[in-house]
Amino acid sequence: MKLYIASSWRNQYYPETVERLRAAGFDVYDFRNPPTGDGFKWSMISEDYMEWTPAEYREQLNNNPLAKQQLRNDVEALESCDACVLVLPCGRSAHTEAGWFAGRGKKVVAYLPEKVEPELMYGLFTDVCDSLDKVIEALK
Repeated sequence: MKLYIASSWRNQYYPETVERLRAAGFDVYDFRNPPTGDGFKWSMISEDYMEWTPAEYREQLNNNPLAKQQLRNDVEALESCDACVLVLPCGRSAHTEAGWFAGRGKKVVAYLPEKVEPELMYGLFTDVCDSLDKVIEALK
């Protein structure tokens, strides 16, 4: 089974999650190390990305070669993967990716290694787990 791990660059649980799922025999897409080189961060385009206006953000999203390449990488990975593991805490992109999988009827397992605010819509997912052992079991 090929897995897409949706999370955040700042998530401290991400590396262990990738490692454990690979050790369990899953083929894991690692957005931090995509097939076309380094992973993408907006700061690669501009250090002041947090100051962009909505128009500037739209321009970069639609026309910046780095952003367009990483979006292609991620979409190709989304399409090629069988299931998604949402590793919390994470942000909007990861939740969009998990929603993409859920909307296509594919497995989505939310991994909550720490206390988080409850979210009703996680009921759309295959399972909500508090350990990697439970994540692995839910994916089988």
